[in-house]
Amino acid sequence: MPDRPPLHPVSRVHLEVLTDEVGILQHAIGSRPDPVHGYCTDDVARALQVDLLHGRELGWAAVAESASRSVRYLDEAFDATTGRFRNFRRVDGSWLAGPASEDSNGRAMLALGETIADAADPRLVETARSLFERALPATAGSVALRAQASVLLGCDAALRAAPSERAAEAGHHLAGRIRSTFESSGTFAWPWPEPSLTYENALPVRALIVGGRHLRSRPMVGAGLDMLDWLIAAQTAPAGHFSPIGNGWWPAGGDRSRFDQQPIEATALLLAAESAYEVTGHERYREAMEQAYAWFLGRNDLGLEVADPVRGAGCDGLTPGGVNTNQGAESTLMWLIALEHIRAIRAGGQPTMQAIPERPSERSLVTATR
Repeated sequence: MPDRPPLHPVSRVHLEVLTDEVGILQHAIGSRPDPVHGYCTDDVARALQVDLLHGRELGWAAVAESASRSVRYLDEAFDATTGRFRNFRRVDGSWLAGPASEDSNGRAMLALGETIADAADPRLVETARSLFERALPATAGSVALRAQASVLLGCDAALRAAPSERAAEAGHHLAGRIRSTFESSGTFAWPWPEPSLTYENALPVRALIVGGRHLRSRPMVGAGLDMLDWLIAAQTAPAGHFSPIGNGWWPAGGDRSRFDQQPIEATALLLAAESAYEVTGHERYREAMEQAYAWFLGRNDLGLEVADPVRGAGCDGLTPGGVNTNQGAESTLMWLIALEHIRAIRAGGQPTMQAIPERPSERSLVTATR
């Protein structure tokens, strides 16, 4: 494996700068929080995920207050009349009108599932479990592919903690829907199930791998691995570093956008490669994780650092002219998540793999799309 960029100690400096008594603010101007845009469920959910990761390294006492605040925010965001979460909230505590995106609901469910699995406070786990169960019927019916992926991953996390008939049924249902999406779309020239590669593209691929494991379907896992291999190849520069699809997307048959490159793409790819590594033990997926992590630390198209490890901050992207120096919540949280997953993979050695039996009647999803 090539020289790896260094690990850095946990730093919550910028996280604490962005956070007040309600939750983490969405945006920043430079390193200064920008309260104009308030809060969003997406970022609060990701902040909760970071707390769970930091709890492993720092001890639960260091993150208990922050994690409880985020769960309280998600509880307040839940709208019992719709069974879904509201998203945007002003700094005065009021909620913006209008339906929230399915993506924000999916991210809330993923964070709650991980809280059920990993939080060290039994009362917080029970609060998260109750909220997860109440929101599951509506969110499991999501139409958006990335929302389906997040809810499936949330179910998978919750099932790590304890059996749940509802979570198992929802996970099975969502895995089948995601499988169908990848099976029924795509061509040899363009295997992706959508007309463009847009944002957080590795998230549904990660769900395809995890969903295949949930269904104990080796062909489904294999399809996810094939799709991940395609994404990795498409986003590896000739020099060997990670070069994510830019914010102008990549339409089938068209030119791919080079900039603005977003931190969420690096972290999504890293997490999908982690799932692939857990299933296969293949070193190439561990290397893909390292390449995505290195993107934050200057191994990218411009050779510039996108993260500030000392403050625990992430910049808002890589532009043609350099780094976007605003250090908003999403970018910061993507850096912090990437760092902790790399820390764990470097400390953990080879994964423990469970054989997934192939069902004789099944055939490769990738073959079906070509």
